[in-house]
Amino acid sequence: MERALRRLKKKVDREGTLKVVRNHRHFEKPSEKRRRKEKAARFSAMLTARYADL
Repeated sequence: MERALRRLKKKVDREGTLKVVRNHRHFEKPSEKRRRKEKAARFSAMLTARYADL
């Protein structure tokens, strides 16, 4: 039983199901959504730039 629960948790985490549910709990304005996506893009670009030299 524990193994099945662990597999389910991993699958849900990989698919990002909980993130989608949490994001739909309240309305997000289009400008907020765009700002959040830009922030995530800047963060990932910063990480790729940081580790590109290694």
